[in-house]
This record gives sequence, structure tokens and C-alpha cells, in this order.
Amino acid sequence: MDPILVSLLAGTAFAVAAYAVWRLVAELGGAETVYRDRPPKGFRYLWPAVNIFANTFGFLLRGEREAALLAKLRKAGQEYALTPQQFFGGKIVGLLVGAVAGMALAGDGTLLLGGVLGGLFGYAYPSIWLSDHTKKRNLAILKAMPFFLDIVTLSIESGLNLTGALQKAVDKCKPGPLMVEINRVLRDVRAGKPRLEALRDLADRMSYAPISSLVSALVQGELMGSSLGPILRAQSDQRRTERFQRAEKLAMEAPVKMLGPLIMFIFPCTFAVIGFPIAIKFMASGL
Repeated sequence: MDPILVSLLAGTAFAVAAYAVWRLVAELGGAETVYRDRPPKGFRYLWPAVNIFANTFGFLLRGEREAALLAKLRKAGQEYALTPQQFFGGKIVGLLVGAVAGMALAGDGTLLLGGVLGGLFGYAYPSIWLSDHTKKRNLAILKAMPFFLDIVTLSIESGLNLTGALQKAVDKCKPGPLMVEINRVLRDVRAGKPRLEALRDLADRMSYAPISSLVSALVQGELMGSSLGPILRAQSDQRRTERFQRAEKLAMEAPVKMLGPLIMFIFPCTFAVIGFPIAIKFMASGL
């Protein structure tokens, strides 16, 4: 076959493929970002591919699966950064990237195994990251709650109502996930939502025991007409107690966690150092 014809056909095929990819990215690779937060770093690097797979395979998320994934994104504070479809698209992108990386790192006879293991890890990694991010966020909220509740208590005892006390606490506390959630409650209240309903939405959105306990106490105090100062002070003391208990638990778990490295790595090296001279002496004496 004429080399010139082959080159023309190859160039035409490449141009058509490039145009198809460009159209695919233009049609499906974008997403509405006017009211959305910035996506996480890993998703941001592969954003066009994430949106392409989200728009292509998003129909697989329907009903309970979509609602469950949306609840997880809310708990992690990623509700306005990722939709459930985009998160699912990120899992598919992770599967493909993990499969390619696994095949690249595998040997000649284990390409298929490497691709399968890498693909499974890539598919599961976004869920692992979301779970770890939720735990870190909840820990940051637990650490910030005592000081936040102290400010709210002082503000209420000084004569402010609950909404004004929450706003004062937001102004005085350091930025963090707790301040983001309280700011959202204040925006809901300013938009016309009843305060008790906004607080209940906060508890449902976060699904975190300390926040649920605080909201329950505030709602009960509001409904009963009792003073909120003692209630908030008791909540602050309870949060501090939980922090100390968590620190004590981690301190007691440390020796148990050290047993594995000690038995697997440190003890064998110690026995080797001690036993080698003894073994040499036995061998030299003919035993």
C-alpha cells in the first residue's frame, strides 16, 4: 500500500479522534460551578474525565443509592463540591487509572492480576478518602465545640438571643468546619426558615452524635422555655469530658498498637544481635 495514502488515513483518523475527544469534553466535561465549592484536589486534576463518566454512567445511581451517597457527602462537607454522580464518576476514573498503574507496575506474567488489583483499589480509594475526611472533619468539630459553646453561653447570659449568640461565636472563633455549618444555620434563619427547623436540619445533615445531642438540648430548651445558659454550659462540659476520654483511650491503645512492630521487627533484630555471638562461640567449641 502507498505510504502516502497510509499517512493520510492515519492523520485523518487521528484528527477525527481528536475532534471527537474535544467534542466529548465540550459537551460532557464541564459542570455548573456558579454556586458550587471547589472540588477536592484529586477530582480537580481529572475534572473533565470525572464529569464525562458522571454524565455517562450517572443513571446507575438512582433512589436509595443516590440518597445514601448524598448523605455521606453531606457528612463530609462535600455536598456543594461534588454531586453523587460526580463522585461515582470519580470512582470509575479511579478504576481506570488504578488498572493502568497496576498493569504498569506488574511483571510480564502478572499483567492481568496487577490490572485487576489496581482497578479495585482505584475504585475503592474515593470511598476510603471520603470516610477518612469525614473522621478528620468530625474530630475538628469535636475539638472546636467547647470553646464555641463557651462563647455562645457567655453571649446568651449577657442578654443576646440564640441567633445573636451563634453569630457572635462565629465572629470570635477560628474558621473551621463547625463554623461553616453554623454559618449555614444562620443563613437559613436569615432566609426565613424557623430556627428550630434550621437546627434540626443541622443535626440531620451532619449525623454526628455531639451535634445531635446539642441540637436536641437546644430544641428542648426552646420548646420548654427554659434558660439556655445552663444547658449550653452542661453541653460544653460534656464535650470537654469526651475530648479527655478520647485522649485517654488513645493513650491506652498506644501500647497495644506497639506490640505488632515490636514482635515483627524489633524483637527479631534484638534476638539476632544477642544470639549471634553465642551461636559463634558454640560453633567454635564444636557444639
